[in-house]
Amino acid sequence: MRADIIRRIIEAYDDPIVRAYCWARFWILRQRFLDEIGQYLPESGPVLDIGCGFGLFSLYYAATAPARFVRGVDVNARRIAMARRAAARLAIDNVAYEEGDARNFKGDGEVAAAYMLDIVHHIPPDTVPPLFRRLHGCLAPGALLLVKDVDTRPAPKRWFTWTLDKLMAPATPLRYWSAEELGETLRAAGFEVRRHAMLDFLPYPHILYIATRRS
Repeated sequence: MRADIIRRIIEAYDDPIVRAYCWARFWILRQRFLDEIGQYLPESGPVLDIGCGFGLFSLYYAATAPARFVRGVDVNARRIAMARRAAARLAIDNVAYEEGDARNFKGDGEVAAAYMLDIVHHIPPDTVPPLFRRLHGCLAPGALLLVKDVDTRPAPKRWFTWTLDKLMAPATPLRYWSAEELGETLRAAGFEVRRHAMLDFLPYPHILYIATRRS
């Protein structure tokens, strides 16, 4: 059933290059990983997707929990337009998209949860701490911010990740954070943090930070 959802999401895009990108993203973050992350999302209520891109993961999380309303934010207007068209074609109405820069995001209402999937290493390091503080401010006490990113260790996995990132987005700057550094940055923003190891047959250092907003 959920594998069929992924297939239908990919088929909702016309551009063959975008479809290829979608296949690559769903290959890296496969259904098992999406469900590992999704188990921490509330089944209902507003959920924020920071850096949603073409809307792949927001569409998946909206389709798998109809009482959940996912709001996707991305700086790229073309990607937002394609996400909206895909949602309309799939008749998924519990998702909405808006253009906005994650680096300047200002919470405008309380949300039940928020997530960032492979976004932190693509934005300037000095913008990460204030972004975490703003996300802390728009979450209810006890609500979760889920940050999926990659660790800097071991080095061979980091270089494998760097190669994939450069193939998929050659012009995008990269700055990887160690698990200790990113965890401490989340704590400084007011979160309690634990890590969920995401083991993969690929040499890819997945790591999920489960950050709980302190009251």
